[in-house]
Amino acid sequence: MSEKTYTITDLAHEFKVTARAIRFYEDKGLLHPTRNGMMRVYAKRDRARLQLILRGKRLGFSLSEIREMIDLYDVGDNRIEQLTVTLKRSRERLAALETQRQDIEDAINQLKQDVRILDDFLKLARERGAAISFKEYVQGLSQQQQPQQLANVAE
Repeated sequence: MSEKTYTITDLAHEFKVTARAIRFYEDKGLLHPTRNGMMRVYAKRDRARLQLILRGKRLGFSLSEIREMIDLYDVGDNRIEQLTVTLKRSRERLAALETQRQDIEDAINQLKQDVRILDDFLKLARERGAAISFKEYVQGLSQQQQPQQLANVAE
């Protein structure tokens, strides 16, 4: 019995990617379909590789990192080298994502504070007219409430 094969359309529909994306991965040497005339024929191995490529991209790995990890499948050591490299790359990516998450959380907190201060100032300015400058308002805030970035902008 012959192995199940897939067309580019089959894979594109299954993984919700374009045929162009699949051809791109083929051009980069990540997929190796056979040909039946002009038609590309993908084996189970290509389908599995595409699944790993897309997962790697979703997790933020570069194509070269993905290639390194999936090309080690054939080393012949029961996948030990592949899994070792994948673990190393995954730990590095996880650390980078955790750093990014902290940076994003810090930026969100700073923006929330800035928005609150700007909103409060504008409400006060509308109620009192232009009786107070933004600089005076920011300087009047307690040190804990006063974000350094807004204090600098107010000067």
